[in-house]
Amino acid sequence: MRKLQTTLFLFLFIQLSFGQKLNIINNQAIQFSIKQEKDTVNFILIDTKLDQIKPVFLFCQGSLPMPLFVKPEKENTWMIGGGITNFDLDEIKKNYHLVVISMPKTPVIVAEKYLNKSYCYIPDEKEPNEFDKEYVKTDFLENYESRAEKVLTFLRKQKWVDNSKLIVAGHSQGSKVATLIALNNKKVTHLGLFGPNPFGRIDQNIRHYRKEAERKEITWLEANDKIEKTYQMYKDSYDKDSLIKKPYLLAWKSFSRPLLNDWLQIKIPTYLAYGTNDIASDLCDLVPLFYIQNSKNNLTYKRYLNLEHNFFEVNEDGTANYEKEHWKEVMNEFINWTKK
Repeated sequence: MRKLQTTLFLFLFIQLSFGQKLNIINNQAIQFSIKQEKDTVNFILIDTKLDQIKPVFLFCQGSLPMPLFVKPEKENTWMIGGGITNFDLDEIKKNYHLVVISMPKTPVIVAEKYLNKSYCYIPDEKEPNEFDKEYVKTDFLENYESRAEKVLTFLRKQKWVDNSKLIVAGHSQGSKVATLIALNNKKVTHLGLFGPNPFGRIDQNIRHYRKEAERKEITWLEANDKIEKTYQMYKDSYDKDSLIKKPYLLAWKSFSRPLLNDWLQIKIPTYLAYGTNDIASDLCDLVPLFYIQNSKNNLTYKRYLNLEHNFFEVNEDGTANYEKEHWKEVMNEFINWTKK
């Protein structure tokens, strides 16, 4: 009888805890909104019900103001989800609540006519290269971390979240956001870094110009001129007057923060994955040296041969072969690592 009462109590507890009205999008995800005075932080959980208690896996998407869902004029709504549609979602959902936060000042669902060719949100369809001015002002590293912390604080209080483990991972720009979250949030238990640049962002431009000159695509004189202009742009990003006139420089300033210094401070298990044909991640080959020098053994790294920034194979001419993708393999290996 006591066993029956206990079972009944647990059933009622789960029903009451999970019995909330859910904002389900496209029968794929649940949308949540944390409203504040100056900003509303929207995020999605990749599921349609909350009947299981699982840890959270927060995936931090890359750059640019892409919506989480696209609504074509005639066809059905479809999900971008910050790139997670490339993953084996069913495999992730077996163990975790997969969460993605929308880009700042970017609608969760956007009509296709308000997207440019790169699927970035544009307020005026006649100006495909002009992003929302409010997005540009909020597109900096510390803001992404702040928004993520609000989401994680909310999730920690939910009955359907297992707080014994918290996975935070990011791709490209998202790896910088994930790094800062892990650095400052002691609840994070595992950190995943995909296609990161250990030394920030702006150094990639300089290395790109050098490689162009080495391949004789431009002259060294042209490379020198472009490198000097890059220096000047970076100097401007630290000038208050320049930031007022060119608010996009704030992103260059914040996202050019070297990540390596932060990684070496982080004590939790850290997973680093990158393609060998990715200029953004070229310098990842040096990262294990710094861990060795600092007697740190919390790094697991995976070097994917002949893959580019988004883990596609590369053709002989250096272009990505979009018929041969490896994101599922890459992410599943990470998921398996988090379960060890």
